[in-house]
Amino acid sequence: MADQELLTFSEAACERIRTFISEDPAEGLAVRVSVQNASPIAPEYEMALIEPLEREEGDESFDASGFEVVVDSRSVALLAGTRIDWVESMQGSGFHFRNPNIQPLGSGPLDGPLVNRVRRVIDEQINPGVASHGGTVQLVDIRDNVVYVTMGGGCQGCGMASVTLTQGIKQMIRDAAPEIVDVQDVTDHASGSNPYYA
Repeated sequence: MADQELLTFSEAACERIRTFISEDPAEGLAVRVSVQNASPIAPEYEMALIEPLEREEGDESFDASGFEVVVDSRSVALLAGTRIDWVESMQGSGFHFRNPNIQPLGSGPLDGPLVNRVRRVIDEQINPGVASHGGTVQLVDIRDNVVYVTMGGGCQGCGMASVTLTQGIKQMIRDAAPEIVDVQDVTDHASGSNPYYA
């Protein structure tokens, strides 16, 4: 694979990496970039300085503006076309990956007949049912016939949320759309402030 097709780095990212390398006394350092978790819910990447002995068979390597980049064989296809930037914000600073191969949930348009059927079930059957507990269910995404939802209001942080999902929501959606293989709750239940059942 051509170097430019695999990974590109912004000037800010290059500067930061060159600084890290210059501050490390070890010789022959390279930057290993890998995908630790390709989940669209929370993709995880790792960047680390490695010494020559830490290289592995099957690694791909290339020069990127004065430093060597090493990518393991498992991550090559997942990282193809990725741009890495160094970002400083109120939440902190760090490397940011813009990866066309791993799109976070909800980042694409939600339309089509399957989406419409699932939305109708949520709007007409599921939400009226959970409304009595002050709850709401929202469609986030559908990928590979898996539906991803979030639960809000009284459902967020509720001790019965997983039962509601498995015995209610999942069944209603699969009755209306038998091609759906799973329904996953991607709610941050820990931040629920007013759960119906604590």
